[in-house]
Amino acid sequence: MKIYTRKGDGGRTCLPDGSGIAKDAAVMEVCGTLDELSAALGLVRAERLPGATDALIEEIQRTLLRLGGEIVMSDLAADASQAIGPQHITALEAAIDGHASDLPPLRAFVLPGNTRAEAALHLARTVCRRAERRMVSLVQAEPQRVAEHHLSYLNRLSDLLFVLARCMFEPMSY
Repeated sequence: MKIYTRKGDGGRTCLPDGSGIAKDAAVMEVCGTLDELSAALGLVRAERLPGATDALIEEIQRTLLRLGGEIVMSDLAADASQAIGPQHITALEAAIDGHASDLPPLRAFVLPGNTRAEAALHLARTVCRRAERRMVSLVQAEPQRVAEHHLSYLNRLSDLLFVLARCMFEPMSY
């Protein structure tokens, strides 16, 4: 089986419903950035992590795949059977609260780079913020593709990634 089809050589790709779309359309920008975020999280997981943290990040990667799948489908924002819902935001908030409970107050900006895993978490956090910005653009272009909790999920996820970077590794501040 060949991996290449040559169908995308003209700058267009197909959505699951078979319709063609420009590769730089807002929905494709979101999906591409979610894919990049999952890859950045893969870099984090390639480092030595506590088992529970690795499992949490793996579950987030799986959720990001489902999120991308939801937004490429047309008009899923109105579908009550969404795979990503408020319970995912609640789970992220619980993880944030659990990991942040023993952290000292932040008194300076964090300068990433003490360890590869800590730096990778900060990289993933910045990619997550970009995914959130791309999703805001998608809401403006095609609001029917995005549910309110999709944006909330990315917002909480970037917070969790920041907290994980702080609690797993001693941050360098300036």
